[in-house]
This record gives sequence, C-alpha cells and structure tokens, in this order.
Amino acid sequence: MAVGSPSGPGRQFRFALGAARRAIGFRLHASLLYRWRYAGSMPDRLTIAPIDLRTSDPTVALDMYSGRWVFHGDGIDVSGFSVFDAVAPNEEWARQLHSFGWLRHLRASDPTVSRATARRLIDEWIRFSAHRDRVAWDPEVVARRLIAWQSQAPLVLEGCDYNFYRRFMRSLIRQTRYLRRVAYDAEPGLPRLRIMIALASIALSMTGQQRFLKQAARRLDVELVAQVLPDGGHVSRNPGAVMEALIDLLPLRQAFIARGGQPSRILMSAIDRMMPMLRFFRLGDGSFVHFNGVGDTATDQLATVLAYDDVRAALPPSAPHSGYQRIESNGTILIADAGSPPPPEFSVGAHASCLSFELSVGRQRLIVNCGVPKPSAAALRRLARTTAAHSTVTINDTSSCRILTRGLIGEYAGEAVIAGPSRIDIERRNVPGATLLALRHNGYADRFRILHERQLSLSDAGDRLEGVDSFVNPSGQPANRGGKDFFAIRFHLHPNVRATLATGRHSVMMELPDGETWEFETDGPELSLEESVLLSDNRGNRATEQIVIHGRVQQTSSVHWQLHRTALGRRTQQLLPAAEQILSSA
Repeated sequence: MAVGSPSGPGRQFRFALGAARRAIGFRLHASLLYRWRYAGSMPDRLTIAPIDLRTSDPTVALDMYSGRWVFHGDGIDVSGFSVFDAVAPNEEWARQLHSFGWLRHLRASDPTVSRATARRLIDEWIRFSAHRDRVAWDPEVVARRLIAWQSQAPLVLEGCDYNFYRRFMRSLIRQTRYLRRVAYDAEPGLPRLRIMIALASIALSMTGQQRFLKQAARRLDVELVAQVLPDGGHVSRNPGAVMEALIDLLPLRQAFIARGGQPSRILMSAIDRMMPMLRFFRLGDGSFVHFNGVGDTATDQLATVLAYDDVRAALPPSAPHSGYQRIESNGTILIADAGSPPPPEFSVGAHASCLSFELSVGRQRLIVNCGVPKPSAAALRRLARTTAAHSTVTINDTSSCRILTRGLIGEYAGEAVIAGPSRIDIERRNVPGATLLALRHNGYADRFRILHERQLSLSDAGDRLEGVDSFVNPSGQPANRGGKDFFAIRFHLHPNVRATLATGRHSVMMELPDGETWEFETDGPELSLEESVLLSDNRGNRATEQIVIHGRVQQTSSVHWQLHRTALGRRTQQLLPAAEQILSSA
C-alpha cells in the first residue's frame, strides 16, 4: 500500500495567498469601529446551557481568588487592579485569559463566592472589550469564550440582577454576530471547527434562531467533512485534535437532543468515527503518543470523553487515512508514524516525524519522541518539530520535512510544512511468531537521492522488537552520495528508563521503573548514548537520554537492531506463581 500527498509551488502559492487574505480580513473586522456593527437587539433568554466536559479544579479557583493567574506554567500576580489590565507574559497566556475556559474552575468552589467572582470578571471583560485588542477578538478566542459563557451560564446568571443580565446578553449577541462575520478569517483546522461548533451551540441556546441554526449546522457539517478523515483521525494528523474536537462536539450533540432536534448524519458519523481513535492513539500508560503536536495528555478529560463511548468497538490495526500503524502484543504497544505531512493549511503544528515510533511495555513507556514544550517556548517548539526530535532516521542532520519559519509568507501563514515525504510505501503482514511492518518514505530523495526504508517486527509475546533501517536510491540501487550521506538512527528513551552503554559499545541495557530490563543490540558501526529531553507543555521539561547509531550510507547501507526483554518486572514475577498454579489446576 502506498500513500502520498500532492505538493508543488502552485499549492504553496495558493496557501500563502489564502493566509494573507484571512489575516487582512481579520484585522479589518476586528477594528474597534467595525465591531460596533454587531450591536443590536437581543433575544429574551438562553434556553439551555451545554454541559462542559472539561474537568474543574477548586485549587485553581483559590489561586484566582488570591490574584494568582497561571496558564501553561506562566503566571502573574494581580493585586488592586483588573486582570484584564495586566501585561500578559506572552500571547498564549493572553489567549487563555480571554477564552474564559477558567470559569469552570470557579464552579468547583463555594457557590456564593464563585458567582460573585464570575460576574465581576465578566463585567470587567465587557468594559475591557471596548478597547481594541487583537488577541481578545481573535476568532478562535471569541469562539472559546462563547462556549465557556454558555456552558457556565447557570453559575453566572442564577440570582443575578436584571442590569447584569442585560449587559451579559448584549455582549453575547455582539460577539456572536462578530463571529458569524469573521468565521472564515480564522485559521483552518481545529480553530475554524471550534468556531462552527460555537455558532451552532449558541444558535441552539437562544430563542427564535431557527434560520441562524440552519445556517450554523450547515457550516459545521462542511467543516466536519473537510476535517474528520474516514478513519476518524483529524486532517492535521494531531492525535490530540481528536479529543479536543470531541470535548466540544459531544455537548453539542446533547444540546440538539435537549432542544428536541436531531443532529445531522454528518455530525453523528464524525463522532462515531472519532471515538475509537482515542483508544487507538493511547499507549500502555493511558496517554497519547507524541506525534504532530501532541503534548501532555489531560488524562482526566480523556477519561470523561471515553465514558461516552458506548460501542467500544475493536481497535483497527491501522489508521490508513491518518497515516498511523499500531501493533499490540501481550501488553507491548508500538505506534508508528506512516503518513505524509498534512496539507499546508493544516500543518502549522505538524512534525517531521515520518517512520518514527513510540513503544510502551505494560504501563511503562520505553521509546518516545520528544513531545512539545509550552506554547511560549517558540525556539523549543521549532526544535521539537525536527526529525532529530523523533525516534527515527535523520540524513545529514536535516529534517525530512521543510518547515516555513520566517519571511513575509511566514508572517501570514505561520510555520507550515511546505515540503516533505510525498510517498509512503506500507506493507503489513503476519509472519511466524510476529507482526511485521515494512515502511519507506522519500522525504530525502530530492535533496540527497536517498530513500529510507524501515522494517519493524514485534513478536507475538511482546518481548522482542527487531528492526532494520536501510538506505537506497530512488532507482532501487544502494545509495551513494559521496560526502552527503551521514545518517543517525535515534531512539529517545523515556526519563524513567535507566540506560547503560555496554563496554563493547554494541548494546545498551535499560531498566524500567518496576525492575524489568531490556537490551538494545545492533550491528551498526557506531553506537552511543547521548543527552535528550522530554518536552512538556504543562509539567516542565525532563532530561533523558537517547540511543544513537551513527554511520555513512556509502559504508553501511543497512543497519539491524533489536530490543528484547532480559528480565521481568517485580510485579510480573509476583504474579507468575499464581498464574502457573491456575494453569496446572486447569
């Protein structure tokens, strides 16, 4: 099987032109004078409040009461003035503030205090909204704020005075009309999908909005068709985007039912296809693999969403449209990136991770990718997107994708992937005692005339992973590029793994937290144990190590390596006698 994606100068030009048009349109519509066009009469009331599936934390509410506001590890102290008048430490912090997702934490604290605080903060924002602020009126931020205000309306409006109610509704209507106008000025992908969800949700929540609801539902269906792939993955190839979309889509489905309506077949089908993908992308510890922009997994939110999966269908072995392969054998899970980069307009968070993989043993991670840092760490985020930050092969210390980082186009279009592997060959088959994946990509063919081939074979017992990394030229002959043929095969280890390089420098011993040990062996020319890092967008980066095989293609066109278990963990050893007794008695 072969998968690929179209590319070329024409497509890149259309992408850049579209990005520039959206940026100019947003700046026009977000101007202070232009926004007053969206004032007007308001409906009588909100009829329903969609549920909020995001979990709340009372300790966060206590921090806000004391004037401490923290988002993604960056915080400020507010004392004696409004938080909306504070200088934000970075743009992402400001986006989180103006999105109002933090309202849900107030819900978890004392009701009397939380209601008064929520109303005060909303009033402060309404006064602040008279200022021209690019972040506060970014279309996605407006959508997130509307969703938050709707879902927390019972907290905010219960027992409030009539004047506050009028101010709240007037602002809600103005923001809704503004969002309807600028919906397509938003960045394609999840931000635009969230806008369509917000518009459909608010059309359901207000009285007398049948025409608006019909239009919003139609727009939402168009985005779902464009963004949700046939296998249930997201077009951005970011596994975390599936959960983010479902967190907002599931309450919307319930809102349709609560109003006596019927969600569209497109909406229902999208949810049904996406739910199994949440389990497809999970490793043994319950969190998502680190591919294409996935950071720390909010396991509490994931558990909440999974509770809505009534079918629990068997997991497919692969997600061919999303570009991922999964092998699970006796508690050992391997997930590999076997897909081309997403289209440029959906690729601002995509990584150059082709043919990389992650591996977990039981509930412990062994081989990982580097993940992503917090949003404000721009330089680290660029580093995290490189091929070297993934457990795969790099050629001449370059990435298999080219990512736009600067220049006039980059200012409007963001750091999109503009070139990368256009053809991925995939063969999956069962062999005696194992499942084998044979993969190949052409991401280095244009620059170095080298194709990377990788074979991964995981035993049915889950105790041995054998791999072969080979290098050939596009004509099928052994690759030879003179001085431009250096390769590095990287295996990033989880920080909880203790690794020791053997004296002969051809193997590495690894010990997992429960005492289980694995050995890495290779016939490669130069094996080393080097520094690495597991990046985190919430919990802080952690130093770790990586196994690296260095060599030159003209001297070594194929490298064999294997990971195999050498000793069981303490928990498994404790359970073995009981298991043997059960088997003997049977």
